[in-house]
Amino acid sequence: QVQLVESGGGLVQPGDSLRLSCKASGHTFSINTMAWFRQAPGKEREVVVAFPWTAGGGNAYFADSVKDRFISLRNYAKNTIYLQMNSLKPEDAAVYYCAATSKSYSDDWRDYDYWGQGTQVTVSS
Repeated sequence: QVQLVESGGGLVQPGDSLRLSCKASGHTFSINTMAWFRQAPGKEREVVVAFPWTAGGGNAYFADSVKDRFISLRNYAKNTIYLQMNSLKPEDAAVYYCAATSKSYSDDWRDYDYWGQGTQVTVSS
């Protein structure tokens, strides 16, 4: 089993930045791919970024809507990933989830076995 614990959500204004964290514990050796997803009210869960868990495993895939604004960071020593969100827009408001899977890259939330508890990001003036 893998446990994922998120932190870092909150209320920000348009144009602000925010960093989310997700710490993995347990059987992290079984993780092949990690991702950040988000889900806004009334909308389907969508991938924000997905990337190989191991260093040198490949590039991160970003959704077009966040490309050039969001950055995926990893601290392998701490088993922690981060989502640095810059130039936030109202349409970025959602509950953000980190997720892990033993499968190779996937942008489909149905392929992910482990989920964080979710953290709310609100972007409003």
